[in-house]
Amino acid sequence: MALIKECKGITPKFGKDCWFAENATIVGDVVMGDQCSVWFNAIVRGDVNSIRMGNKVNIQDGAVIHCTYEKTKVNLGNNVSVGHNALVHGCTVGDNVLIGMGAIVMDNCYIEENSIIAAGAVLLEGTHVESWSIYAGVPAKKVKTLSPELFHGEVQRIANNYVLYSSWFKK
Repeated sequence: MALIKECKGITPKFGKDCWFAENATIVGDVVMGDQCSVWFNAIVRGDVNSIRMGNKVNIQDGAVIHCTYEKTKVNLGNNVSVGHNALVHGCTVGDNVLIGMGAIVMDNCYIEENSIIAAGAVLLEGTHVESWSIYAGVPAKKVKTLSPELFHGEVQRIANNYVLYSSWFKK
């Protein structure tokens, strides 16, 4: 069973049909919607501020979700995929977003819906990602407009696949 820990009198809350790996860590002021998953060695640490997640959010292996004390919170919309070893810190992410493997999203970033942050990208503090954009690089910049084909083939496919993958472990 995952390490689910109270902090400052606040215990994480979860929607229906969520799954957490045995070595995932979820702490403090965390609220998740339905069909969310937190994978192996991932950490969702709501000890210094709040973390809110919509439905069908997947936090993949080794990813870290955290905030800044008394300054920034994390808000993740619906159908958000946070790739392996990504760091998402004190930011807002709209619906239908893919944050690629190893990406870093710093405080006060705002990622609009229907976007992709490429693997390894670094969004500096305060970066605003426009809807239907792909951001890549260090520091991350818009590299192209997200096509409907890529949106359905990647963003929606990955969010749906992680609901399927988690079902394999619920038996």
